[in-house]
Amino acid sequence: METLNDTVFLWLNAPAHPDPWLLSAAIVLANWLIWLAPLILIAGWLYGDGTTRRTVILSALAGTLGLLVNQLIALVWTHPRPFVLGLGHTFMQHAPDSSFPSDHLTLWWAIAFSLLVQARLRFPAALMAVLGIAIAWARIYLGVHFPLDMAGAAIVAILCAWLVRALAGWYLDPLYRLMLSIYRAAFGWLIRKGLTRP
Repeated sequence: METLNDTVFLWLNAPAHPDPWLLSAAIVLANWLIWLAPLILIAGWLYGDGTTRRTVILSALAGTLGLLVNQLIALVWTHPRPFVLGLGHTFMQHAPDSSFPSDHLTLWWAIAFSLLVQARLRFPAALMAVLGIAIAWARIYLGVHFPLDMAGAAIVAILCAWLVRALAGWYLDPLYRLMLSIYRAAFGWLIRKGLTRP
């Protein structure tokens, strides 16, 4: 399995002298696209109805749980990054911590998969899920992740999105009411001006 992982990595990893445009696109995908995830959740909360807001809560919880699961996996089994092994070419600075699974992709896909369950959000969520493939390629291309790190992220994201939704009956409504009251107290002035939903 490791041999296949290394082989696919070397196939996708950037050459020693990559095309500048492709390298720039990969850096944007790998480093900056992730910031769309919290913006999507904030917009969903500010302008969505009750159903959308509940889905936003589930998505945020799934992403958070995914990151916690990744930390536990890293404690149990540490997998070195390609540049630590001297494999391929690296075009992005990164801490030499465990590579498996990818935190970036776990967070991104956990949110995307959680949003997919609501019909109104299905298209943007599907687009987000597909963009995750581009992020995965970029982080391999830049030399900071292996392909199996991305497969691991997908599995963790799916399981966390499912678990958070499966247990929602135990906590979602009280948590929603609490968050709604905090939001209305903190952002009442925006609501009164009609800039967000009450």
